[in-house]
Amino acid sequence: MIITPIQTEKLLNTNITFSLLSFSMLITRLKVIYEKDSSSENLQNCANEINAFLQKYGVIMERDCVTISKL
Repeated sequence: MIITPIQTEKLLNTNITFSLLSFSMLITRLKVIYEKDSSSENLQNCANEINAFLQKYGVIMERDCVTISKL
């Protein structure tokens, strides 16, 4: 699963509970970074980090991937 910057922005601006704690921690960290700098370049960096995580752990995040894909 690959998410777009638009989906990333929605993900960073909503409060969704994820089943995988490490993913929730990643999103929390990226929310803080994005709040400080909401430039398109930073948004793309956040999307890249999320996509890297999803490529590695997406298999064990099936429920969360469904939630993310609806954004």
